[in-house]
Amino acid sequence: MDSPALNLDDFISRFQLLRPQPARATLNQRKAAVLIPIVRREQPGLLLTQRSPLLRKHAGQVAFPGGAVDSSDASLIAAALREAQEEVAIPPASVEVIGVLPPIDSVTGFQVTPVVGIIPPNLHYHASVDEVSAVFEMPLAEALRLGRYHPLDIHRRGNAHRVWLSWYQHYFVWGMTAGIIRELALQIGMKP
Repeated sequence: MDSPALNLDDFISRFQLLRPQPARATLNQRKAAVLIPIVRREQPGLLLTQRSPLLRKHAGQVAFPGGAVDSSDASLIAAALREAQEEVAIPPASVEVIGVLPPIDSVTGFQVTPVVGIIPPNLHYHASVDEVSAVFEMPLAEALRLGRYHPLDIHRRGNAHRVWLSWYQHYFVWGMTAGIIRELALQIGMKP
């Protein structure tokens, strides 16, 4: 199914003008941040990574660049930008931050804040071989199509938890990453 066109100006105005979805209460205290890199093109893209299969946590999963806040980080936004530079060589100065989504709890005990930023189309990504096995771009209009995400209800430690699943080319997009993309789609008023 083809996705309708979504230009960058429309995306930015919808993101900034529509009211944020109500934030869920978060329980985790450790802070982390991820960058949602939107590639500035006529038909914008969403930059994603695939984590190294050698990592101890979330090995091989599709993810946004990001990680735990360090004591040297001035803010959650600074943490997301630092991690994006470390993982895929996106210079912080090249990111136009347009806002954040409400924080969400991860299963690994972090309160994760998604930071939405626009990046230029001509960046040369250099994946950190220790952390990232692939960097790829998905058309933003396709990424934000709500019908591509399928729910899976799981039970962990006596609690029900909904996980979202999707495929893009040969990449399996699920868990927190799929949930964040879906929340972004809801934030800008995308319809199923």
